[in-house]
Amino acid sequence: MRNPSQKDVLFRSEDIKIIMQEDFYPEKFSKSNMIESKASFNLLFLLSPNIHLEAYDCGTKFLFKKNQYILHYSAQESTAELWTENQEMLKYLQIQINYQYIFNLIEPESNKESAEILENMIRNNYIFLHKETPPDMTVEMHMILREILSHSRKGVMQKLFVEAKIIKLLILIFEQFNEKNTVDNISETPAVIKKFIDENYHRNIKAEELSSLIGINQNTIRKEFKAQYHLTVTDYISELRMLKAKKLIIDKNIMIKEIAIECGYEYVQNFTRAFKKKFGLSPEKLRNE
Repeated sequence: MRNPSQKDVLFRSEDIKIIMQEDFYPEKFSKSNMIESKASFNLLFLLSPNIHLEAYDCGTKFLFKKNQYILHYSAQESTAELWTENQEMLKYLQIQINYQYIFNLIEPESNKESAEILENMIRNNYIFLHKETPPDMTVEMHMILREILSHSRKGVMQKLFVEAKIIKLLILIFEQFNEKNTVDNISETPAVIKKFIDENYHRNIKAEELSSLIGINQNTIRKEFKAQYHLTVTDYISELRMLKAKKLIIDKNIMIKEIAIECGYEYVQNFTRAFKKKFGLSPEKLRNE
């Protein structure tokens, strides 16, 4: 049985450390100390609402909303305290990356743009702590964190996987920083949802899963998706399934029941009903025409 309040080290290498903090049964106040190592970059994703942060080295205090984040460079080892009030869960993910790893990755000596990126990171221009509004996590960031949290491989495969995901996170942060004065990020939601459905329409996709996956409520997902593609999420899934079914139905070596399962239908009757509604014929009749 897990402790009610626990820090899990999800990954550790010479250059990277990933820590998950989660309170399962918060009391009146949930508190946690976050340590930043010397010469390290720290990505902090706040995954529960109303998290207070006090950074002792610079005396900064902040209140974060759920699904906000910061990227902070720490020249010396430092400590920050995070806490919630009113029995709210304290949940955050910290990704700590050595300075030298980032230096080798960006190669500031190679060109002016790379040098400017590293300089911005060191000067904490990506921190948003000293600005009025910390950045919100994007849909893609949510999906990457979910992948990191659910990844089960160990050894060199885990190392390569984690490093690839962190590089992607950094790219998204740099892009968001450069576009912080442009239109809001919610517009990317339909495309990300569409991509997820395209890859998973063959299984039972629930609205709750989509909402949990990207950290956006179900109503917003439905509204944004329909506005972009002029179809509901349900209708789009059904459309993909029927297109696949029509391709498979011509192969008489595949049983109708197998096609139904392949297209995401648990029961043949539901598949037959949907097929007939779409094409005006039952699967058997279309196959025999």
